[in-house]
Amino acid sequence: FWQSRIRMKSKVPGVMITQFMEELPEGMTTPDFTRKPIALTIQEGKFAVFKAIVVGTPTPAVTWSRANGEITFHPDMCQQKYDEVSHEHTLEFPKVAPEDADTYKCFATNEYGRAVCPVVLNVISEDKVWEILLSADKKDYEQICRDYGVTDFRGMLKKLSEMKREREEEIAEFVSHISTLKHIEVSDDDCATIELDMDLKDPSSKIFLYKDGAMVPFSIEESESSKHSLKKVGKKYIFTIKKLGSEDAGLYSVDVGGVNVFSTDFKVPEVDFAVKIQEVKAAEREDALFQCVLTSPMDEIKWYGKNTPLSNSEKHEIITSEDKLIHKLIVRDCMPLDAGIYAAVAGIKSCNNWLVVEGKKAARKNTMAGGGNDEELMKIAKEQQEIYQKEMEEKLEKAKKVQEEREAAEIVAKAEAATARLAAAKEKAAAKAAAKAAARSRRTSVSDELKKNVFVVLCLFFSKINSSEGITISKDGTFHRLKIHKVTEEFAGKYKFEADGRKTEATIVVEDPPRFDSEELEAFKTPVTVKKGHKATFKLPFIGREPIKVQWYLEGEELMEESNIKIEHSEGCSRLFLTKLQRKDSGEVKIKLKNEFGTVEAFSQLLVMDKPTPPMGPLEIVEASSHTIEFKWRPPKDSGGCKIGNYILERQQVGRNTWKKVGPIGPEAIYKDSDVDHGRRYCYRIRVETEIGTSELMETEDIQAGTKAYPAPPSAPKVVSAFKKCITLSWSPPSDTGGTNILGYNVEKRKKGSNLWGQVNPPEMMIRAKEFAVKDVVEGMEYEFRVSAINDSGAGEFSSPSEFVFARDPKMRPRFTDSKIKSFMVVRAGNSARFTTNFEASPWPEVTWVKDGVPVSKKVTISNAEGTSQLLIPSAERSDSGIYTILVKNIVGQETFSVEIRVTDEPKPPGPVELDENVPGTVTISWTASPDEKRDDRLHYMVTKRDSVKTAWHTVADHIFNNKFTACNIMPGREYQFRVYAKNDMGSSKPSESAKWLISFTVNIPDSKTCNLQCPPKFLVPLKLHTAPQGYECYMSCAIKGDPTPHVTWLRNSISLNTNTNYYISNTCGVCSLLILRVGPKDTGEYKIVAENSMGRAECSTKLTVRGKS
Repeated sequence: FWQSRIRMKSKVPGVMITQFMEELPEGMTTPDFTRKPIALTIQEGKFAVFKAIVVGTPTPAVTWSRANGEITFHPDMCQQKYDEVSHEHTLEFPKVAPEDADTYKCFATNEYGRAVCPVVLNVISEDKVWEILLSADKKDYEQICRDYGVTDFRGMLKKLSEMKREREEEIAEFVSHISTLKHIEVSDDDCATIELDMDLKDPSSKIFLYKDGAMVPFSIEESESSKHSLKKVGKKYIFTIKKLGSEDAGLYSVDVGGVNVFSTDFKVPEVDFAVKIQEVKAAEREDALFQCVLTSPMDEIKWYGKNTPLSNSEKHEIITSEDKLIHKLIVRDCMPLDAGIYAAVAGIKSCNNWLVVEGKKAARKNTMAGGGNDEELMKIAKEQQEIYQKEMEEKLEKAKKVQEEREAAEIVAKAEAATARLAAAKEKAAAKAAAKAAARSRRTSVSDELKKNVFVVLCLFFSKINSSEGITISKDGTFHRLKIHKVTEEFAGKYKFEADGRKTEATIVVEDPPRFDSEELEAFKTPVTVKKGHKATFKLPFIGREPIKVQWYLEGEELMEESNIKIEHSEGCSRLFLTKLQRKDSGEVKIKLKNEFGTVEAFSQLLVMDKPTPPMGPLEIVEASSHTIEFKWRPPKDSGGCKIGNYILERQQVGRNTWKKVGPIGPEAIYKDSDVDHGRRYCYRIRVETEIGTSELMETEDIQAGTKAYPAPPSAPKVVSAFKKCITLSWSPPSDTGGTNILGYNVEKRKKGSNLWGQVNPPEMMIRAKEFAVKDVVEGMEYEFRVSAINDSGAGEFSSPSEFVFARDPKMRPRFTDSKIKSFMVVRAGNSARFTTNFEASPWPEVTWVKDGVPVSKKVTISNAEGTSQLLIPSAERSDSGIYTILVKNIVGQETFSVEIRVTDEPKPPGPVELDENVPGTVTISWTASPDEKRDDRLHYMVTKRDSVKTAWHTVADHIFNNKFTACNIMPGREYQFRVYAKNDMGSSKPSESAKWLISFTVNIPDSKTCNLQCPPKFLVPLKLHTAPQGYECYMSCAIKGDPTPHVTWLRNSISLNTNTNYYISNTCGVCSLLILRVGPKDTGEYKIVAENSMGRAECSTKLTVRGKS
């Protein structure tokens, strides 16, 4: 499909943008230049670079091209680069050559468009035609050659190259350096200047100025009376020509000591101002317009503002009309600083006027001062264009007349020459024709006997011609026609026609230019490759009318017979023999054939292979570390016409006499040597190897492995922590390690107010880590620290000092440091109770112990040490039980911790045990409380039983906090006995034993009538209130009856506990129980049991209170 292409102008002058589609997607942009490449005029052999910065979304790709031919990218000729830091795209010429002079284009392209910016590279060379060429840009050679009638362009280039070498040698006798050659320029004050920078070897050397070969007198300093003057500023020489006129046009040359160093051609165009620029008065922040009209068209004129050249920019805009007669300068956003004299220069003519800026500060205005007379200017420009065209027509008419006269003279001369050549040709043709006619008469005598109606086909010198094969004579009314079907050389000559005594003549000249057979020509084009010292032969047959001039050329230079050059010519063929060939003989071989009808050329190539030249320096060291040396070099200037196969290297350790072979290494001009010792210096020999042979060696300079490259300073140390006996520091490694690894660090300290630094670590023990604890400090003193890094070369510079820091403990809120400290402990009465806790705080805190909120008694011993406090109760009694709290407090804050200490002993047994059967199949055991129950809130009971079948005792209930328990699954016919134990944290009491209990068999014969036993749930034994110490078990139980067997649900604070694994729930024959293994504050609340069956629903609730809750 066809893409719509839209051309747009960039904000950057000289950049053209082509957009590939009408509408761009959101966020996408066409490429553009934020910095365009700048035109360069630079001397041959210097470093030249074009720089460009482009933008666009997506990121555009950047390419370069040149107007004439392709760019040859090679490290020694031209390189394209991109700098990721500055975002610059560059085209670099390491050593600019005359053939690099051209118009280059920079293209920035993405999928949405393309931006292009042209730029010119001028290479300054230094010559009438040769002087101009020596000082002209290469891009002007062709025009100069056309202007001065030079046709042998290749020969001109060769001669020009030789002259440049000679000129440079001549200049070198007087000038050590010459640069900044500025061709003649016209300024706004009707003056022209020639500038050049020269460093004269002899300051007293005489300088001469010539115009068209005639010496021009000049004054050393500017004066009103002198037309020509020379001004020297440092090494800069400025020639000035005043009061310019058309007679000042010509070739100007600057000579030093009789040697020409610079030439420039000053051309004065025939142009003047028809309308000069006028004074413009503009208000501040308004635009101002200067405009003028020329008498003849010019592509551009020079504008000056306050003696400064102006160009297109945001401030100034230069406009030229289509007819190139009206030129305008717009000064944007006029400010008081812009006021002054502005000038226009066209050729050697100039005009100037004032820009006056009036008014005070105001907002930006869109109006323009100085405009309004466009129609009048257009009218004047039209009149000037008509005058100019009329003058050009008159000049053209005169030129035509001169040309016609010249052509007429040439025609007469050519006619005379043709007549002479024709007479010579006639004589030659007559001899040939006579010989051919004799032979033809001999051949036709036999055929005349066989066929009498055959006539003579052609007889020259006005012999009668009759129709025959290849010739047809016809008549059509009064028209007579002679037709030769296939013209050959024998038909050349003068033909005459006679009728009724009247006659007319015509001449046939058969053109036969030289030419080659296509197959032979293709074979000749095949390059000839030979080795040095061998011979080469070139042969090419040809056809064409004699005489043919044959010339052989090698690299544009005509070859003549010499000892090693032999040229042979035979009929229709020419041979070139070249012997004892050298590498320098390689190049283009040309054969040129010429006769009076044309010229033809054929080309071939001669390649003489030889050993390569040595590799070239300078050496580029990529890496020279303690473990590796890596370096690059440049390929040989001449590889001998062969592909490089290998580089062969040898290495010598400086100080030794032996060389070690380390190659071949391949065709890449780079080598990495990892077998080096730190601090040693090495020298390398490099040779190039091709299929023809090995080059001479190139020996490198000495390269040191791991040069003394010290590391950069690390970052300033940071204080990690500071205490009265230790200050801990940390730092970051240096950004520049000196090319080797960092081995360690040195740390120094200095007291505040002192000038002396002292090393912290022993000199022989560097610090491996990036952190160090400095322990050699005095409490209360203020210190600063610095660090230096150490690599293979040694210690580098010290870092910036750290901030000053005191050697003292930092302020810290008290904090207990024990991770598994107990909050409850049990002590047997009579034993000592001991509790120790660790903490940290700064400054040193005040430590206080209290029991149940009041200070501890004198009986309790408190011991405080650094970071530790201990509570000791010797020979503890039950009255010492309670909650002990430690308070650690300083100026930063306080922290507390509580521990419950319970002092107890083995409990006394409970009172008598009684048994009662309230429900069939169950026995209710009750007993009198233990005397210790009131003193020990953690005391509880355990019930065991045995029967007549199983004589062993086993526990049926534990953690009972009341004095009653109902045993289930009592079997009739068995004798039961129960024991009750009192238990606390210290152990169990002796048991209290019940009397034996016997369940007898009772046989009731039921009535025959059916009995419905179904009933709703009913609590036989309800839940009781419970108070349990924190950390102990809690056992709740009740008895329920109902038929069908009811479903039982336990709830705490109306939340079901049936699925909660923290509670052990059981339901055995209507006795429902709930066990909490370790009571905590979260277990406080209302507990409810709900029994449901098809007959109804029953509920019972109780409350659990947890003691010792903090």
